[in-house]
Amino acid sequence: MLTANETIVDYMMPLGLHHLFAFGHHYEPEPWCAIPGARPDWMPAYYHKADKEGVGFNRSTSGSNAVSQYHSPLKEIFNDPLRCPDELLLWFHHVPWDHTMQSGRTLWDEMCHRYSRGAAQVKEYQKVWENALDFIDSQRFEEVRHRLKIQARNAEWWRDGCLLYFQEFSSMEFPQ
Repeated sequence: MLTANETIVDYMMPLGLHHLFAFGHHYEPEPWCAIPGARPDWMPAYYHKADKEGVGFNRSTSGSNAVSQYHSPLKEIFNDPLRCPDELLLWFHHVPWDHTMQSGRTLWDEMCHRYSRGAAQVKEYQKVWENALDFIDSQRFEEVRHRLKIQARNAEWWRDGCLLYFQEFSSMEFPQ
């Protein structure tokens, strides 16, 4: 379970996406949240900027120029969508849905892969935990088992909710 942080990022906010949480709390996805009269920078769409062309917040020198807050060589790496690490790509760039990622997949396929990988990893944690029964007291075992069950359900909710939402913009089919 040492990979739990990466797993949560995969099923909640992959590739530098963020602020996709429900308004008022952070326990469920709500990238579609739009409250009339609310501050734009409190709404998810302000940060993910999803549209028919792509997704991500342009913080490069051609956008908000927030990348200028970083020292070299990071500034130059983060400013270039071809060099920017995939984990930060949508934090720094608005990228077309068919953009080729470092994995060779399109952005859309990579998003689907990351969300799905995160949800699948939680199921693997559950399997690992089931093998721990002989090594831990029953109360602690049941408490963690219960929490992993909740996490697995939440991971699927995040995956399904976010991918269905972003599919409205990408108009792309889900990969196999």
